[in-house]
Amino acid sequence: MDINAQIAAVDRGLTDGTRDGAVTRVQTLAQTYPAPIDDVWDALTSVERIPRWFLPVTGDLRLGGHYQVEGNAGGTVQTCDAPNSYGVTWEFGGGVTWLTVRLSAVDETHTRVELEHVALADDLGAEMWEQFGPSATGIGWDGALLGLSQHLTTGEIRPDNSAEWLQSDEGRRFQRLSADRWAVAHEASGADAAIARRAADTTYAAYTGTSAPAAD
Repeated sequence: MDINAQIAAVDRGLTDGTRDGAVTRVQTLAQTYPAPIDDVWDALTSVERIPRWFLPVTGDLRLGGHYQVEGNAGGTVQTCDAPNSYGVTWEFGGGVTWLTVRLSAVDETHTRVELEHVALADDLGAEMWEQFGPSATGIGWDGALLGLSQHLTTGEIRPDNSAEWLQSDEGRRFQRLSADRWAVAHEASGADAAIARRAADTTYAAYTGTSAPAAD
């Protein structure tokens, strides 16, 4: 796989917002895929296809239904406008965040997907945010988009040893590049450059159990 090309294909953003009067951190990722919108929608919402690029999921993937991603988050389907968007709560470790996925047809054979992840700033905590920054969740979302890209372009199915791949030289480089891009987005949102870089390095070390200089 071309890791550099995948990292470069994703647009990343970080802004502040509000939800019910509370300050939020709004993290976005967007990528265009060489597949028609109906096929991309099916890949993103089908219980049969989601495990091929992400993780097994159980539950009722309909408006108002509850879902559970194996070993990860669960929640409720809050909005659904097929094939344009859906929104779910993303509940993990006792915390609640919100995930919205939007699709737009670029043309008949290409679809742009935007993922928006919203968390309450108070829930993240100022100290924790400064320590880890957006890479803490961003690296994981980058991995999801990598899996989706492989599925839609090559038909590959997510391997059972994907966790092992993340600890390979190639997997670590992918995470390093992702952390570096999130440091750029962090700084662009107004963070001090040194704080953004340090947070990316700390998160990379937490993911890989090691430390390394930023990739070129």
